[in-house]
Amino acid sequence: MTNQTLAMASDYAIWGSIIALAPALLAFLVHLAVAGAAQQPKAERVEERQLVGSGAPAAPATEGPGAVEPVRGSRRWGVVGLQLTWLATLLVVAGTVLRGMSVSRAPLGNMYEYAIMTASFALVIYSVWSLRKDRLWLGPFVVLPVLLTLGAAKLGWYTEASQLMPALDNIWLIIHVTIAILSTALFVIGASVAIAYLFKDTAEKKGAVRGWLAALPQARKLERITYGLHIVAFPLWTFTLVAGAIWAEQAWGRYWGWDPKETWTFVIWVIYAAYLHARATSGWTTRQATWVAIVGFVCVVLNFTAVNLLMTGLHSYSGVSN
Repeated sequence: MTNQTLAMASDYAIWGSIIALAPALLAFLVHLAVAGAAQQPKAERVEERQLVGSGAPAAPATEGPGAVEPVRGSRRWGVVGLQLTWLATLLVVAGTVLRGMSVSRAPLGNMYEYAIMTASFALVIYSVWSLRKDRLWLGPFVVLPVLLTLGAAKLGWYTEASQLMPALDNIWLIIHVTIAILSTALFVIGASVAIAYLFKDTAEKKGAVRGWLAALPQARKLERITYGLHIVAFPLWTFTLVAGAIWAEQAWGRYWGWDPKETWTFVIWVIYAAYLHARATSGWTTRQATWVAIVGFVCVVLNFTAVNLLMTGLHSYSGVSN
């Protein structure tokens, strides 16, 4: 039986998280813009002040209120974005839990539930991370993909709360899919930071780090964060692959059958293994290796969307009406 009251409450909570994330994204973007302006080279700020002044030498902006106020203003916007993100995190987690309670099972049975679980993990990871370190600059790179995921889940992948298909009623559903979702959430954040690194690295090489890019950490640090996230995500994806094979043997009497979902899961594993290998190989630059990681994430997106919606196989559990 499905508890429609809890199911409706779940829907409201997810919509609430989307409503909270939209202004959070805007606040984070304003934070980057203002903080980036405050990080202009001192010489540029002095020159600008001299041009608008009376011609007398101007004091360095770092010593006057002109430099302090943008920084304070940028942090104020960033903190607002972070607080709204925390609110959205509570709402999406509550919505996910209520979805499971409404059908008395883990919310892992279809694309919609996979999407809101991934959003929950991504937001929880960022929220906990932001408590330990100043990660305001990372806010838009997490909020944007999560907002897009939740929007697509509500508008394109939504499925009414219902009981599991018999083939999914197995403990391996919780083990296999939960680890897959956790690794996917890490891949989402890793890809976002990777994109930020590519932009910052390009600007640094051109000597033109201006605007919002100036508010980001140095490219070298962004690349290290990207690598660190993938170092954690890759073993989890490896476990996903192995656990899926074990479950397949129990369900279908074989460990591997080159089903579309199995094949794409393996392709993703190979690409991310290639990324980690390229990252550790002297013949590859970190920029080249990062592009491999981006390709891996594109395959993650294709695996979740195109494979689920367009390909027919033993893993056709999207729940979306075609």
